[in-house]
Amino acid sequence: RQAAPQTVGSGFTAPGNIYSAILSRNDAVKDARRLKDFQELRDKYVFKKVLFEDPLFPAQDSSLFFSEKFPLKLEWKRPSDICSNPQFILGGANRTDICQGDLGDCWLLAAIACLTLNDIVLKRVVPHDQSFTENYAGIFHFQFWRYGEWVDVVVDDRLPTYKNQLVFTRSGQKNEFWSALLEKAYAKLHGSYEALKGGNSLEAMEDFTGGLTEFYEITEAPKELYNIMRKALKRGSLMSCAIDVRILNELDAVLDKNQLNLINISDASLCVLVPTAQRTKTASGLVTGHAYSITGVEQLYESHQASRKSQTVYYTSFNAHKWKPEPLIILLIFLQTRMCFEEFKKNFTKLEICNLTPDTLEDDQMLKWNVTIHEGRWVKGCSAGGCRNFPDTYWTNPQFRLVLPEADAKEKTCTVVVALMQKGRRKERSLGATLHNIGFAIYEMKGNQQQLPKDFFLYNASTARCKSYVNMREVTERFCLKPGEYVIIPSTFDPHKESEFLLRPFEEEETEEEKQFRAIFQQIAGDDMQINANELRTVLNRVIAKHKELKTEGFSLESCRSMIALMDTDGTGHLNLQEFKHLWNKIKKWKLVFTRYDTDKSSTISSFEMRNALTEAGFQLNNQLYDIICMRYANENMELDFDSYISCLVRLEGMFRAFRAFDRDGDGIIKLNVFEVSSIIFFLNSFIEY
Repeated sequence: RQAAPQTVGSGFTAPGNIYSAILSRNDAVKDARRLKDFQELRDKYVFKKVLFEDPLFPAQDSSLFFSEKFPLKLEWKRPSDICSNPQFILGGANRTDICQGDLGDCWLLAAIACLTLNDIVLKRVVPHDQSFTENYAGIFHFQFWRYGEWVDVVVDDRLPTYKNQLVFTRSGQKNEFWSALLEKAYAKLHGSYEALKGGNSLEAMEDFTGGLTEFYEITEAPKELYNIMRKALKRGSLMSCAIDVRILNELDAVLDKNQLNLINISDASLCVLVPTAQRTKTASGLVTGHAYSITGVEQLYESHQASRKSQTVYYTSFNAHKWKPEPLIILLIFLQTRMCFEEFKKNFTKLEICNLTPDTLEDDQMLKWNVTIHEGRWVKGCSAGGCRNFPDTYWTNPQFRLVLPEADAKEKTCTVVVALMQKGRRKERSLGATLHNIGFAIYEMKGNQQQLPKDFFLYNASTARCKSYVNMREVTERFCLKPGEYVIIPSTFDPHKESEFLLRPFEEEETEEEKQFRAIFQQIAGDDMQINANELRTVLNRVIAKHKELKTEGFSLESCRSMIALMDTDGTGHLNLQEFKHLWNKIKKWKLVFTRYDTDKSSTISSFEMRNALTEAGFQLNNQLYDIICMRYANENMELDFDSYISCLVRLEGMFRAFRAFDRDGDGIIKLNVFEVSSIIFFLNSFIEY
């Protein structure tokens, strides 16, 4: 059975180039059109000498709250009515420009604080060429990633105030307004300011980047958590954390006698700095259900001289003579409130990371990725089948095919990252919408069925699946799968839950050679992407012709029939792209062995060299078999060309595979009944001519 869904929310107030992943997703034409739309609208009002008033997000109560009236009478004012000399950005955008107001959107503000650390991403979201002087018409614009594309949100600059003070987000400097206007644009995107109450920072981080989210329960996080956090920030990822309400008493007990800035520092080798944003103080100085941004990671050592020269600011509240010799790791956040890293792991319960690329944070390799975006909908009574706990309806969920044709360079598996997002739930809060518990499973395809039927799911287990169903906007998991064809089943936990969704599988990008290989295959195979022996011969000979060093006329039809028999795992008498790719990988491996023993570059190997070549290829044979091979495959000069060599290995592989299938005990001895003898003879007939 599928485990019951997890509920997330108690820790929050309520329910190449590392930037290429963002920038390459931008459609230049759409970008130009959006910019033109904003500039045309702004220039129109500049020409008319009239200040813009947004008809789609009016300065009315409907833009503030949908479920209740604000307890105070608010007045919408433009920045020039609030202060003299208003500025869009004053001295650069930074995290001191973000002060929370009377709205429970700390999750959003934590994400904005992280955004200020990444100048490229910041300028994408907050175009800097805006001001209250040049071409000012009371109109501003911001850009957000929404379900696969970037959207431009235009707002006027009327902001809700009380007694001439901004009610919601404001800057630490009274005449700076970029953060307040960014919050307004994000509120417009979701329908109202009230729609921003409560959430996970991951949601806003993703809307700022189009990146991939990772969510850690810190008690279950991997032991290399620090390295993951360090690499995340090094790669430009956005990161935040929070504290569950359930640990309030324990946290206060731990911190009461240490004070926030001096937590067990004499016993710790790792430290964390956390922000002191506006909040209700507890004994610990931290607030449960509050989001905190993590904005830097550095490694410090015990050198007193180094500390005085370059790290003085971080050492202010620490007793240096008590430090241990191992490195001290500092996470720098907001106003430099300090906490030991070990205490951070004990007391913070959630860590959220939004990566700009799907690359893992557990190694240093940067890869290129392909992403496919599928949009779908769960419809009650039609395609909202719930999880596998509901077998009568599970099979009706939308199904999306995933093809993994190429393994990692040094592995036998393919890396794939799957992200499932439910759409529009925050904007539909005014209609009573809440986040569903969502998840997905991945099944290996059996044959070429277009829609997997009910019986398939009754008798086949999933190959991979997300850890649990959870009420977050997006669920993301990373898998290592064998090359092949799969189907992804996204679903809600319970059936009959309606919502639109976005499914994004990320796969490692194919090399140029692999792309050419696929193109040749598709050209020969046609729409069904299946090839017979004749077509296989055409494909292989086209590819092998590019290897001039082999001096071969190509593969014979006889050889290709043997290859079909070896690789045809689904019994169709044809090879699909995955079977063909598997075959080609074998041929490439065997080719390396062949060229190693073709010392005179004649594109042949002698029968004596063949013995060593077979051993290196993994076949241990007795002398009698070597003699048979030489008689069958060598020419009159006792030499084997490339075609004969590959044909021999294909047949050997087939015969060894047949033997292993019947060697149930693994003792090297098989016992066959009459039906099994018939089966193995029939199988070997595919390889040996009589």
